[in-house]
Amino acid sequence: MIEIELDGKKVDIAPGSMIMHAAEKAGTYIPHFCYHKKLSIAANCRMCLVDVEKMPKPMPACATPVTQGMIVRTKSDKAIKAQKSVMEFLLINHPLDCPICDQGGECQLQDLAVGYGGSSSRYEEEKRVVAVKDVGPLVSMQEMSRCIHCTRCVRFGQEIGGVMELGMSHRGEHAEIETFLGRTIDSELSGNMIDICPVGALTSKPFRYSARTWELSRRKSVSPHDSTGSNLIVQVKNNKVMRVVPFENEDVNECWIADRDRFSYEALNSDERLTSPMLKQGGVWKSVDWQTALEYVANGLKQIKSDHGAESLGALVSPHSTLEEQFLTGTFMRALGSQNVDYRLRNAEFPQFEGVRHLGLPIAALTTLQRVLVVGSNLRKEHPLFAQRIRQASRTGCSVNVIHSAADDWALPVANTIICPTDAWVQALASVAAAVAAEKGISSPADAAVTDSARAIAQSLLGGERKAVLLGNAAAHHPRASSLLALANWIADQTGATVGYLTEAANTVGAQLAGVLPGSGGLNAGQMLSGGLKAVVLLNTEPEFDSALGVSAKAGLSQAQMVVTLSPFKANMSFSDVLLPIAPFTETPGTFVNAEGRVQSFHAVVKPLGEARPAWKVLRVLANLMDLPGFDFDSSQDVLKLVQGLPVPGESNVCAGKLSNKTSASIDLSTSGISPVVASIYGLDGTVRRAASLQLTADAGLAKHAQEVAA
Repeated sequence: MIEIELDGKKVDIAPGSMIMHAAEKAGTYIPHFCYHKKLSIAANCRMCLVDVEKMPKPMPACATPVTQGMIVRTKSDKAIKAQKSVMEFLLINHPLDCPICDQGGECQLQDLAVGYGGSSSRYEEEKRVVAVKDVGPLVSMQEMSRCIHCTRCVRFGQEIGGVMELGMSHRGEHAEIETFLGRTIDSELSGNMIDICPVGALTSKPFRYSARTWELSRRKSVSPHDSTGSNLIVQVKNNKVMRVVPFENEDVNECWIADRDRFSYEALNSDERLTSPMLKQGGVWKSVDWQTALEYVANGLKQIKSDHGAESLGALVSPHSTLEEQFLTGTFMRALGSQNVDYRLRNAEFPQFEGVRHLGLPIAALTTLQRVLVVGSNLRKEHPLFAQRIRQASRTGCSVNVIHSAADDWALPVANTIICPTDAWVQALASVAAAVAAEKGISSPADAAVTDSARAIAQSLLGGERKAVLLGNAAAHHPRASSLLALANWIADQTGATVGYLTEAANTVGAQLAGVLPGSGGLNAGQMLSGGLKAVVLLNTEPEFDSALGVSAKAGLSQAQMVVTLSPFKANMSFSDVLLPIAPFTETPGTFVNAEGRVQSFHAVVKPLGEARPAWKVLRVLANLMDLPGFDFDSSQDVLKLVQGLPVPGESNVCAGKLSNKTSASIDLSTSGISPVVASIYGLDGTVRRAASLQLTADAGLAKHAQEVAA
């Protein structure tokens, strides 16, 4: 460690650190714009000039390495004068339009100008004006005249997003940050550029001019989309969600969120919201009161159970629902005598799990991996923040290996790739296993030829220390999913790697903990969707978009005598008989369990819209109407206490006991001819599908085009 003196205090700091790092450790604030703790050092803005003893002029704290015995003064006259001079230069061309700027009230330049800016300007020349640029539906570059050229957005694209979509053209006062060749900003992490912009140059296009920052209430929440479990701050005005930004959590999402976490809130205020219970009468939908709707459902379920038996009833549950909602749905069906309950709508194989499938390692550990094999995943689009962590690992030497059906652009260097049809994935992974066996001189678990690509992947996995074999969404939904897992476990055992599922949804792990799986003799999701039931309860899911059967699921569900949909949106109207409006994640308390098994509870941030109610309350009242025992809950916390396998509060928030990716399944090398179904990045759940701005993005357009071609 190196010892320096900072404003009279002794600070120990690691060699190679900058003065800015020492100041952060000492709790001393040095004004800055271009420096960001997650980005490389650019030293563009010069706002962090400090007085270093024996240096003839002020030095930038972000780019000056510490040396033994260095004496630094951040508040001396020399430092303050230098910082004020820099501020004067920064404001020469700035439009000073704070009263109309969307960043007003949360702008670093505005804040620092109070302390370091002058009361008047010495410059009378005309200010420069930068042309308006349209870069897509999410990020606004309408006021690039405000830009101070800190290049945070450029460095974010290169280093975190993996794509240099923005750059600086020209020089001097003609310099501009822009996309090139008129392209749009299409990164799945692009919204983070808005957060890190220290002025009002980059703003949120959906949020612009809708509220001022001091009008917003800020409340913590958790993302309901992919399995990262990103921590959010939901900003509210007049009981309406206005904006979503990241809440920093180094163990989960760091200080970033994906665009679908940031912009999906638009759906919560859309015309598609279901605001009152509805019944279909004579083919026409009519709004009714809760009492009428619940009595209709209760009487219908009783009658169908009486006529056809409890085994004719079933429930399909979204893995995006909260743990409490999932648990109560399963408990409700079992109280009726039915074992037909499942969350695995997109799966093609339905094995009996021997443990709760999960990531297999902490999310934060993805950043430190040295070797990784990803099977069956377009990682960048399915799990943007996992991809971002593996991208950071690759920057420090991690060897990334892939088995997939397409050569997707992950925006990171991939060492070895096997591209093959989905029905050849088992053979491809078996070839890697055979290559590992050949390298170690042991017998292979499956009879497969060793290809050059498989040998290269095997040699990669046999090197390094921190290693993982990760199975993606398509591998989890694969008709030979058990064989893929068995091979992955064998390879991991022989190479010292961990095995994990990236897991598709916000609560895929939670659904397993809640027991949302068929009991003895129960039907799985595939059987229920194929028309095996007389009465179906759909919790927060649209089988037409959320299941492996796709559009054909409508035909199977149409065979049922009664279909009850619990949804925040007007969904499943072509085959449902009852629509019950339930609250989305912003309007209900609940719990999600992310891919690593981290249990994260959250509160409602706004009141339910219209007549919508939290799903756990709807299920409780419905059970009470049917005189089912064990449904006397006063809060969602009462429900959560009944879920087995959760960590003890106060000790840890990560599950441990039930998490396991082990399997005793045999390896089947045969092909099935069935392709696994994976949702597109902006088609993952009903909320994302109804977010207007996300559906205008290039990724959404590509997904729609692919669907049209397939049709």
